[in-house]
Amino acid sequence: MLDFFKAKVLLYTALLGFCISGCADSNPENFEDKYPIIPTPKEIRYGSDEIQFEHINIQATDFENEGRLLAGFFESKQIKEDTKGLTIELKKSSTEKENDEAYSLTISDKIVISATTHKGIYYGIQTLKQIFRKQNKKGVFPKLTLNDWPVFKIRGFMHDTGRNFQSVYQLKEQIEILAQYKYNVFHWHLTDNPGWRLESKIYPELQAEHATTRQKGNFYTQEDFKDILEFCKARNITLIPEFDIPGHTDAFRKALEIDEMRDPKVKPILLDLFQELMDLTSAEDVPYIHMGTDEVRNDYERVSNDVIFEIMNLIRKNNREVIVWKEGIVVKRDSTSINQLWAYHEGRKGHRFIDSRSNYINHLDPFAGMARLYFQQPTRQPKGDSLALGGILAAWPDNNINNERDILIQNPIYPSMVFYSDAIWNGRAKDYPEYWAKLPPKDTQEFNDFKAFEKKVITQRDLFFKGKEFQYITQTDKHWKLIGPLNHQGDVETSFPVEESIKDTYNIDGNPYTWTDNHTGATIHLKHFFGFPAVTEAKQGTYYAYTNIYAPNDRIQDFWVGFQGWSRSGGRRVGPFPDQGDWHTTKPKIWVNNTEIEPPVWKQPNLGTKTDEIPFIDEDYFYRNPTKIHLKKGWNKVLLKIPQDRNSWKWMFTCIPVNITENGVREVPELKYSTKFENN
Repeated sequence: MLDFFKAKVLLYTALLGFCISGCADSNPENFEDKYPIIPTPKEIRYGSDEIQFEHINIQATDFENEGRLLAGFFESKQIKEDTKGLTIELKKSSTEKENDEAYSLTISDKIVISATTHKGIYYGIQTLKQIFRKQNKKGVFPKLTLNDWPVFKIRGFMHDTGRNFQSVYQLKEQIEILAQYKYNVFHWHLTDNPGWRLESKIYPELQAEHATTRQKGNFYTQEDFKDILEFCKARNITLIPEFDIPGHTDAFRKALEIDEMRDPKVKPILLDLFQELMDLTSAEDVPYIHMGTDEVRNDYERVSNDVIFEIMNLIRKNNREVIVWKEGIVVKRDSTSINQLWAYHEGRKGHRFIDSRSNYINHLDPFAGMARLYFQQPTRQPKGDSLALGGILAAWPDNNINNERDILIQNPIYPSMVFYSDAIWNGRAKDYPEYWAKLPPKDTQEFNDFKAFEKKVITQRDLFFKGKEFQYITQTDKHWKLIGPLNHQGDVETSFPVEESIKDTYNIDGNPYTWTDNHTGATIHLKHFFGFPAVTEAKQGTYYAYTNIYAPNDRIQDFWVGFQGWSRSGGRRVGPFPDQGDWHTTKPKIWVNNTEIEPPVWKQPNLGTKTDEIPFIDEDYFYRNPTKIHLKKGWNKVLLKIPQDRNSWKWMFTCIPVNITENGVREVPELKYSTKFENN
């Protein structure tokens, strides 16, 4: 593929003396570590030197808009244009490429970005921005040559603003990050039960307060919609608007005083609304219209398939592609819709599809969830084709919120964007469901690959996410021993000999138990709630986890500690929230140096499961105040007890020292882990 690009790699390698990054003799600094690029380019060679410059000279005859964009970036870094400055050439490639988003980038005594299209040039600029550094008032780049292209046509992110409104400002902040990591779709879920969020001038009652159950009075004007559209276009991002019908329509029915979606007046209203949406834009600017059709669970939501098919035909008459959820309403006469897959659902035979399975951020733990996004194979095949269009990462924080920033605080949206960007840009040669809920064993190639990518993520976190909600720190150096499951016979408070003394093996009720020592990560799923392979297949029992942490001095250390992951969806669906004095209803415990660590003083204790309208405050470890734990100088023994019963959905634990700074959560590098039995 792209033979022209490959030939250029060989040419530049010969001319500039490049070596593969990490070459010890000619590249004393590892430029791949210093200048990581995410997504990882397909072909890249770092040189053995850097270039420094005070001014730039942009030559962009074929790509004037992109030239202005690049000039604006350097202006923001206090580097101005000058004819004697570093030449940056945006060049139209003369050879036809198989992929219109492909680009090449070379940095030597000048910089050349070449591509056949504006998209390719734009992605080259995004890469250039990632590797720009400032030193002593001068710009710095590494010498390199690379060729890059995506393997999927659709690389997207979805927000549900129907349930919880977000301001235009906050959406733009996230769209900017999407552009940085070469996503090309923003899927905008505009309607749901709590609110119909896009202004209709035909049916203004849709925005009435009596129809809206959350964030009353908050909706997007048609001008807001056009503003977001233009913002996306400027970043080569396609906007996919969604009106989710006929389910998820409480606000629609309240506004228009309709009891059932079968009411004859529903069809013409829906046709009007979809037409009004399409009249806001051209088919070129918005080539896809999403009409939902998922989760029609109640009789009052049902409509005939004829209604669905007529809306599909209207969309097609407006020269747009139809997207529907799968699982969703299946209309047999429909042979051309694009299926967006969720949960475990497969697409219809012969239909194009977009993969959102296993991609719901609201279910993801900030640590274990990143392994899932890294190791899952989008579309379950190595690259896209005429049917497998790509994937969309989705944020469904269904529960009510106190303020819009809680969506970013309580869901690992930014880490997910970064981790998933590599999978959806490059694809995965193999699917690894065995690592969707846990990290691979230490010293395997898969573990080393994840560890290397994690290092890139940490560098980019520190460069580009200062002060933003980036709930991820290095976890590949955190190691655990586990023993279990021990049979508590239905009593989660049962104590076992592990609590009395740490030994290599135990004989309990005539059964031998031995520690396993191949568990790594800040969060460990013992049994995953969606059934992904984890540590055990048992449905209940008690596990113990053990590690040692070395501290260079006596200190009070902040820790993230948790024994549940509340999915921010469907209320508190892992079961009732614990009362004061408990970490969870399953009675887990943590000891450090044989001293039990008390759980937080909960702000909302003892809440039931169906509490969708009560916002989360401190339920998850990563958005409540850290637990303060005394560590002595030297080795500190950490022991966790993690029981499970049949009433709880998740069986997991999180325990990791953290440093909370003004720029966000950071590692505590002076603390070291060891699973050797110390000072027992």
